[in-house]
Amino acid sequence: MIPYPTDAQAKADILAAGRKIYQRGLVAANDGNLSVRVGENALWVTPTGVCKGDMTEDMLVKMTLDGTVLEGTRKPSSETKMHLRIYQENPTVRAVVHAHPPVATTFAAAGIPLDKPVLQEAVVQLGTVPVAPLPSPAPRGWQTAWPPSAGTTGPCCWNTTAPSPGAPAWSRPTTGWSAWNRWPPSPCTCTPWGATGSSPLKW
Repeated sequence: MIPYPTDAQAKADILAAGRKIYQRGLVAANDGNLSVRVGENALWVTPTGVCKGDMTEDMLVKMTLDGTVLEGTRKPSSETKMHLRIYQENPTVRAVVHAHPPVATTFAAAGIPLDKPVLQEAVVQLGTVPVAPLPSPAPRGWQTAWPPSAGTTGPCCWNTTAPSPGAPAWSRPTTGWSAWNRWPPSPCTCTPWGATGSSPLKW
């Protein structure tokens, strides 16, 4: 198994990824959240209420997989439970990004999964991107009601009826490509994804 990134590398990657998703219009204002797993029971996550383009290292929060804060003075993202659920279901995942890419969010709002082989790049790089249904009753059950495909699928879109429609994606250390640098040639490459080696958010 590829080693976990160090705390320093994880924090640097989160800040770099946060700037890129903000600069590329994949999040607005304080939208979105990112995390990187740094051990069997530890991860760094973005704080709540902060623009991802303006984050600094001291804003990040270190947590255990049960949600206990280990380091940091800020409150972690209100959507951290979604990240924890993904890490708990698949120990190979090293990073999670929840963004609001306009095209993917539009498909999610319409309840349309990205599952048609419209471009060979979409088939090779993303495969099927499902739309996760909103569990009932809301409002907070959606964070933990992850689709059954969470253990085997990368990107996923939330339906528009969710409190925070968007497109979370997660990365495994064996992944050697990314859709971020090609934004936005097609609807199917607008969901962030990709990692390789011990630096999960590199592209």
